[in-house]
Amino acid sequence: MIEKRVVRAWLSLGSNVDPRRQIGDALSALRQRFGELVISPIYESQAVGFNGDNFHNLVVGIETELQASELVRVLRQIETAQGRVRGREKFAPRPLDIDLLTYGDCIIDEDGVQVPREEILRYAFVLLPLSEVAPNERHPIDGRTYRQLWAGFDATGQSLWRVQEASGARAPDVPSVESELSRAGE
Repeated sequence: MIEKRVVRAWLSLGSNVDPRRQIGDALSALRQRFGELVISPIYESQAVGFNGDNFHNLVVGIETELQASELVRVLRQIETAQGRVRGREKFAPRPLDIDLLTYGDCIIDEDGVQVPREEILRYAFVLLPLSEVAPNERHPIDGRTYRQLWAGFDATGQSLWRVQEASGARAPDVPSVESELSRAGE
């Protein structure tokens, strides 16, 4: 019998179409599928590569026994369930984008899966939240910790700011991001 190994995977979530609801729904779906989540603060940033509404971005840690390619399929199913249509332009508005940033300390480039994602070293909206939830973990290729990478990161031209959660009315069956974040601290 082959024993499955549990791996810590870090995911990047982003949305610029009804982002509060989309991210709240995504966190609920991830919690239902993977259990306890490690959730970074949410940051807002300008759209990259096109003119559009600002994005809300965060990083989420999960533990999984799924292989990386299986995990990516599950993430795509969550995106699709929330209205994401693939095949459009790379830089375009989207209800939800979930990217697999890292899969343990593995370096993978096969079956449509590339980890660690290059975006970790390229975009402040990925590296900053990752450095907050996994400050002492090391980039599998670079070798520096995410805290060290952020300390040396040149964020010139990459404005982002922490989202302040607003309490307000919402449909009773739609969890807010703030409720999901408070559950993460339980």
